[in-house]
Amino acid sequence: MTQVAIQGEIGAFSHEAALRLVSAASIVPCSLSADVFSALSVGRVDAAVVPIENSLAGSVIEHFDLLLKHDLVIVDEALMRIRHNLIALPGVVESEVNTVYSHPVALAQCRQFFAARPSMQPCAFYDTAGSVKHLVETGNRSAAAIASSHAAQHYGASILVAGIEDNPENYTRFFHLRRRSDAPLIVDANKLSLAFSVENRPGTLVAALQQLAAQGTNLTKIESRPVHGRPWEYIFYVDCQLTHPAAAEAAIAALRSHCSMVRELGLYREAVLEETPRV
Repeated sequence: MTQVAIQGEIGAFSHEAALRLVSAASIVPCSLSADVFSALSVGRVDAAVVPIENSLAGSVIEHFDLLLKHDLVIVDEALMRIRHNLIALPGVVESEVNTVYSHPVALAQCRQFFAARPSMQPCAFYDTAGSVKHLVETGNRSAAAIASSHAAQHYGASILVAGIEDNPENYTRFFHLRRRSDAPLIVDANKLSLAFSVENRPGTLVAALQQLAAQGTNLTKIESRPVHGRPWEYIFYVDCQLTHPAAAEAAIAALRSHCSMVRELGLYREAVLEETPRV
C-alpha cells in the first residue's frame, strides 16, 4: 500500500484528492505543509498530495516555495469540486449553533451563509476536517464545523446544511508528488510545470516566454515568487500545455539560453474538470 502524506486530518479535501490520485493509498496526516514535503523527501512516505491552486482563493504560495526547496516532481494532478457543508453532532439542529469552526479559506468562501445567519460566529481553525474532529472530541452541541461530506462521515457527524459555499464554481487543483528518483515516465504527458529565473534586465521575461511559445506550448499559468536573500529578484513558475511529450525537452532547452536557472517541476497528464459535482 502506498503511503501518501497530506496536510490536515483524515477527511480533509486533500485526503479525498489523494484517494483519487493514488490507488491503494494509506493516508499519513501532517500538521504542516513543510512536514508533508519533508516526509516525502526523506522517504518516510512514498508520495504526497497537496493543493496548489483554488479557482476562487488563488494559488497556495507556500507550496510553490516548498516545491523548489525539495527535489520532488509532479507526476499527476486532479481538479476537485469543493463543496462546503455545515456539520454538527448527531441530533443538533441549526438553531442551537452559535459558533462555526473551519479553515480560514473555507470560512471566507461561505460569507453569504454567515451574512444570513448573524447568530453564528465563524471561528478560524487549522483544518476543515480537523474542525469536525474537534467538534466530535469535545462534544460541543452549540458549535458546528464547515468541511466535506467525507469528513462528516468519517467522524460520525451530521450534515445540517449542504452546499453552503458562496460560489458553486469552486475547484481546487491538487498535485501528486513523488521523489525525482522514483518518478514514473508518463508516456502520454501533455502538461509541463517549470520554474525559472531571468536576469534583471529589460525584456528578459518576454524573451523567455517567447521561447516557450516558439515550441508550440500554451502557457496556462504564471506565478512569480521572490528570491530569498536577493531583494527584487524573482522566480517564475509556469504551467504549459504541450502538443506532444517531446515538446517539453525542446521548451526546457530553449529556455536555458535566456534564463539563469531552469528547473523541471513535472511532466504529467492534464486533469479534466469534473462534469458532475460531488455531494
